[in-house]
Amino acid sequence: MEIKDEAYPKVSIVVPVKNGAAKIKDLLDSLMRVDYDRDKLEVIVVDGNSTDATKEIVSKYPVKLVVEEKAGVNAARNTGIRNSSGEIIAFTDHDCVVPENWVKTIVSNFQDPQVGCVGGKVLRYNNDFLSRYADESLVPVMRIFKKKTVIDQIRSPLYYPVGCNFAVRRAAIKKAGFFDERFTYGFDELEFAERICMEGYKIVLTPDVMVQHKHRSTIQELLRQTFRYGQGGGLLPKTKGIRSVFSKWVLLSIVGFALWVLTLLYLAFCALFVGSTEFLIMLAALFFAPPLGLLIIYAYRIFKTRERPYRRILAYPLIDMARLLAFVAGGVNCLLKPGNKREK
Repeated sequence: MEIKDEAYPKVSIVVPVKNGAAKIKDLLDSLMRVDYDRDKLEVIVVDGNSTDATKEIVSKYPVKLVVEEKAGVNAARNTGIRNSSGEIIAFTDHDCVVPENWVKTIVSNFQDPQVGCVGGKVLRYNNDFLSRYADESLVPVMRIFKKKTVIDQIRSPLYYPVGCNFAVRRAAIKKAGFFDERFTYGFDELEFAERICMEGYKIVLTPDVMVQHKHRSTIQELLRQTFRYGQGGGLLPKTKGIRSVFSKWVLLSIVGFALWVLTLLYLAFCALFVGSTEFLIMLAALFFAPPLGLLIIYAYRIFKTRERPYRRILAYPLIDMARLLAFVAGGVNCLLKPGNKREK
């Protein structure tokens, strides 16, 4: 939708960061190139008491630098909101790079006053093996939307705005409240998005609003990230009960994985003590079915595109399974920890 220049609202961009010296310069350079009236644009970097050169790098740019001593990305986001003045507040992360049209495309999706939140897709910045996996996995590490969708309720664990590429109307924040600071990492923005919908607002998810993200570069970093996502997911049923869609999905994934493991253990016990080959066959079939099914799907998709290297066919299913294990482990870890009581 075409918007006259004088009709563009003021936009505040909030960037939470801690120890991001190695990556934040590319983001700030890209924000300096954003095509938007500078009198109607402000950039607020909220630093979480970095111990590296982050603050020194940020101080070289015409942005507002605020220090937040409380831990967690949501505490930083809330501080950014309190120090902002824009009608629209856009969020991205220090390890992203935005295109020149990012802000204008965001604003164009807020023309309907019923739209309270806009989320976009996140593509890889680098082209190394793990960055490709993050985008090409059956469950991408970040969200990749193929078409524009308007929702008034979050029903799917794959259709929601992701924290490094979304924007919120200030009026919606006033109604729904600030980010829940108990969520320090993982599912931190999703609980907030659910509340936006509960207040009667719509959420636009569109591929037109795009940023590039510097994905994790090692398996260890990826699994640590996934474990923390699981911890955030495990916090949902503890604090929100099962009224949250994501609480139900998290609990379902944990229970499903637990049933799979228990069934494997039962079959292994029977095979060991009963000595029947039938139990061994069932054990092998159940153990190899998930990765084999993933392998077939990836083989079809990768051979169809004719893109090499073909080793992805073997590697991707194993990484998927490792991510699932890390996510469930993080969820269980959080559920078993004391504290963070459920809201009444």
